[in-house]
Amino acid sequence: MKKTFGQIIRQARKEQEYSQRELAKIVGVNYTYLSKLENDHAGYPPSEEVIEALGKNLNLDVQELTTLAGRIKPEDEQVFRELVQQYQEMPAFLRRMQSNPQFAKKVLSEAEKIENED
Repeated sequence: MKKTFGQIIRQARKEQEYSQRELAKIVGVNYTYLSKLENDHAGYPPSEEVIEALGKNLNLDVQELTTLAGRIKPEDEQVFRELVQQYQEMPAFLRRMQSNPQFAKKVLSEAEKIENED
């Protein structure tokens, strides 16, 4: 099973023998916030600056952390906006993919087949 953002941060912090307070100070966040991040209960994705600081200080891949944290790159956000404007049913489609992982896998698999045919 794939680990969450918080699980990866916690494991790396412990491997490098940082306490939550030590790492929070290095990264520039409150230790209670770091605790929420480690427990995947922050309520919103951490900023790009926090993700970069965590990646740098824990020797983790920042791009992977960004994806796991649920942050969308500005260029991807623009793509989503354009798709929603072009296809009004897109939000409902994405919600269905979110609520039904098997449906999402099937859609992505079919899209990959079509792309490979081209």
